[in-house]
Amino acid sequence: MPADTLHIDDAIAIAGWELTENFVLASGPGGQNVNKVATAVELRFDLIHSPSLPERVKHNARRVFGRRLTKDGVVVILADKFRSQDRNREDARERLKALILEANQPPPPPRKKTRPTRGSIERRLKAKAGRSEVKKGRGKVEED
Repeated sequence: MPADTLHIDDAIAIAGWELTENFVLASGPGGQNVNKVATAVELRFDLIHSPSLPERVKHNARRVFGRRLTKDGVVVILADKFRSQDRNREDARERLKALILEANQPPPPPRKKTRPTRGSIERRLKAKAGRSEVKKGRGKVEED
């Protein structure tokens, strides 16, 4: 059963056939239910070979996804925060959406080089001279 389409923003939507969900046993809260029902979700998405994503996302993937990205370019997200399968499934999809949105951000504007003002240069040199005088005063005291 293919998953529903995951809409990232107006320009990006991931088709359901690109997402693979495996349900596994979870640890944590749930009482005896945690030993019987596979509520955790392991969401896999082949990011590098996906036709749905722009090249900028694929280029920024290594930095944004970090350890969640395998050597083959597959994103693996494990969601086991909640006790129900549906809530964990939604949590995994939302986390994938947030990571893709972060990878889709435009680069920051380039830094403009600036020069220090004349006053700041003078203050810095005056402070250095003051520190120099303090350190010179720490020398041995000569007796007369």
